[in-house]
This record gives sequence, structure tokens and C-alpha cells, in this order.
Amino acid sequence: MIDLKNLEVWFVTGSQHLYGEETLNKVAEHSQIIAKSFNNDSRIPVTVIWKPVVKTPEEIYNVCMEANTAKNCIGIIAWMHTFSPAKMWIGGLKILQKPLCHLHTQFNSDIPWKDIDMDFMNLNQSAHGDREFGFIMTRMRIRRKVIVGFWQDTKVLEQLNVWTRAAAGWNDWQGAKFVRFGDNMRYVAVTDGDKVEAEMKFGYSVNTHGIGDLVKTINEVTDADINTLLQEYEYSYALTDILKKGNEKHQSLIEAARIELGLKYFLQDGNYKGFTDTFEDLHGMTQLPGIGAQRMMAAGYGFAAEGDWKTAALVRAMKVMGSGLKGGNSFMEDYTYHFNPENQMVLGSHMLEICPSIAHGKPTCEIHPLGIGGKADPVRLVFNVSGGDALNASVIDMGNRFRLLVNDVEAVAPVHDLPKLPVARVLWKPKPDMATGCAAWILAGGAHHTCFSQNLSAEHLEDFADMADIECVLISEQTNIRDFKNELRWNDLSVR
Repeated sequence: MIDLKNLEVWFVTGSQHLYGEETLNKVAEHSQIIAKSFNNDSRIPVTVIWKPVVKTPEEIYNVCMEANTAKNCIGIIAWMHTFSPAKMWIGGLKILQKPLCHLHTQFNSDIPWKDIDMDFMNLNQSAHGDREFGFIMTRMRIRRKVIVGFWQDTKVLEQLNVWTRAAAGWNDWQGAKFVRFGDNMRYVAVTDGDKVEAEMKFGYSVNTHGIGDLVKTINEVTDADINTLLQEYEYSYALTDILKKGNEKHQSLIEAARIELGLKYFLQDGNYKGFTDTFEDLHGMTQLPGIGAQRMMAAGYGFAAEGDWKTAALVRAMKVMGSGLKGGNSFMEDYTYHFNPENQMVLGSHMLEICPSIAHGKPTCEIHPLGIGGKADPVRLVFNVSGGDALNASVIDMGNRFRLLVNDVEAVAPVHDLPKLPVARVLWKPKPDMATGCAAWILAGGAHHTCFSQNLSAEHLEDFADMADIECVLISEQTNIRDFKNELRWNDLSVR
């Protein structure tokens, strides 16, 4: 599991020298109490660090510069306890490169009706101090998260949880490396894109290695390492008899383990956070990575098939955001439809590579023909996925910008056995309904590859898109096609 507690969010409180030392000491005391409470709250997955109250342009600039260069700092929570004149913030905000959350709160929950006086009013004036701060960020066109409410309220803490997780995913992209084994699947449009623009916009790089580079690492895997991994397979999964030692396809399991270890060592040696492959480029490999790709995803790596580097990067980011939460995140593909008018659903799957982090129950380890790629039958994990709230997300290169498309869905536990379907699979109902959800996805140019999530919400991804400064389009229970088409048109106009 990716440990988010190693990451820091800085709690920065704004004020000014107008109020005198006694008031400023109280501001510092209150802000320390809030920061400590956030840090000790299990709902906040990162470490919250209190920073001294900033009262001048120089102090504001310095804390923003420090945040930019601090390796573990992934963002700033800013709060104006008193009135903090916003022109003081211009220099710092101009250079700030980390995500910002504007917390609009106050230290006290209730007005002390019998005791309130001007001293109390001068100290507790975030009601207008935060408006001054909000104005300058809007004037500067800064995208940020605004959370409103008493700092101990559950809703406020839940929103901070979401924002810090999105910030962790965004931080993970900065300087990340993803490797493509082979190129994009030939003639496919949506999985391709501008890797230079992506590195400029998102902070991660994508570069290709010939499949021979991976094969070399695969061939160097030792028998001892393979035997250890085979024991893990037997412990973790229900192996079909044909794959067990002494049976007909046991050598195929050995080769699958060799491929997985080769992938693991290659990714570790290159400090990669994810990868893609394609069944059109398997020269020197005995079989397409099936169980290997699945288990690399389960270990936290991003993955997508057929050279789809944008989805591989998104899978990685969503795994970071969801770290420690119940459920998982997986590469996914809309495969086929159930158009029964009483129960319309999508069957999501892929040829092999669905992450077992979303599995319901213990996966089976099986071997079946693939039918494409021209290689030996690949080993894979087969399982169903339980029902519940979920979503699909896709990053699309629109030519002049990137779009993050999100569809809330209801995952459906299978009601029928699928004895002849030799792959992991999940059923879902797009929201608001099958016809509207699918039509909206197509109108928005959504890809057939996605990241399917059981533990993230649209809010996580909306916050993430704000940090990336990209368009985010949501298909939800409230979507109707007429308004959705207008939203797409307005979005197009806004970037021309």
C-alpha cells in the first residue's frame, strides 16, 4: 500500500500586524490547535504541518517558496483567521506551484451571545477576511478548493480528506516516469496523444523501450525467484489443476511468473510508476503479460493496454488517491452491452488485465487461448466484482487541451454464472441511465479504456483536475443530454 502519511500538507494562517501582539498570539494558538486536530484525525490521510502565522508580503512569499521546494509538501491549506489584506498575497500566490485549499472556517462554532465584544470581533473575522483572500485568487484566476464550515464538522473533514488525496495523486505525477513496451496499437486514435504536452501539463514523462529490452530482463530471472513466486500464486489464488506442478500447463505458469518478475525488476530498476504493452509487439516473449500486469497493478503500478499511456498514468494517480481506502482501482474497458430494457448494463473487462484489487472473493488462476497476438496461451486471474457505487474515468487529448471525463456508475453483482468467459469482469449501470450515460460519454469523446474505481468519488477527480488546470466533465445522476451538449460547447469556446 502507498503510505500517504509520509506526505505533508501545510496549514498556513493569514493575519496582519494591525491587531497587536496579544491578538496575533491568539491567532497562532488557535491555528496550532486546528492543525494539530487535523493531523491527529484519522480521516486526514497525510501529515498536517502548522506553519507560523504570515503577516507580511515577505512572510507569505517565503512560505510559498518553501512549499515549492519542500519534497514532502503536497499542498497548502490557507485560512484567514483575521483580515489579511490580499495585496500582500499576490507575490506568494504568483510563485506557488503546489495545490491550494482555502478553508473558510472560524475557531469558534457559535457566537457567544452574552459575551461578544469588539475584541472578539477583531479576532474572529474570517467571515470577511476569507472573502478578501478569495477575491485575489479569483482575480488571479487561481484554481483552488474552497471548503466552508466549522473545522470540526464531519463534512469539512471529509472534504479535506478528498482534497488531500487528490493532492497526493497530483504530487505523485510530478517527475513520474511511465514506460511503453512497444508503440500504440496501430491505427487507434483515442489511446494516442501528445506526450510532450502531457509532460508539460502533468509533470510525468512517457518513453518507449523496445520489447527486447524487457525480454532481456525476463531472461535473467532466476529459477529461485520463480519458485518463490509460484508458491505465492498457490497461496493467493485458486490454481486450476492444469497449472499445478506435474500437470500439462505448469510450464506456462512458470513462464508467466518469469514475465511478471521481469516486469517487476525492469520497473524497479528504471524507477517507473507504470507501463503499457501491446499484443502487436511481443517479439521474444512466450505469452502476453496477463497475471503479471494484473499483479503489478495490485502492487500500485499504473497500467493500460495497447500503448495507452494516458490511462496508465491515470490508473497510477487513482491508486495513490485511493490508498488505504476499502476497494480498488483498475484499468478497465467497456466491452459489451446487456440491452435488456428491464435491466440495461455494461460488461466491463479486457483480454487479460483487470486488477485483482477490485475482485470479489479469491481469484482463480487460469490459462486459456487468447486468439490474437500469435503467442502461447497466457495465464490470467479470473474473478467477478461486487456491486456498489463506482465510477469510470478517462483522460482524453482534445488537441488543444486535455479533458478528464468521469461517469458515476452503479456496479452490479453478477446474477448469472459466466462459465465460458475466461477473464475478470465487472457489470455496471451508467448514471443517470444507460442511454444518457453512454450517449454523453460518446459526445464528450470518451475513450473505451478507463480507470474503474470502487473507492473514489467524482469530487476526488474534480479536485485533481483543478490541480492539473484541465477540463473536468462529469456524467452523473443529474445529467441530461441537452445541458450536457451545451456544457461541451461552452468548454470548447472557453479555450479558443
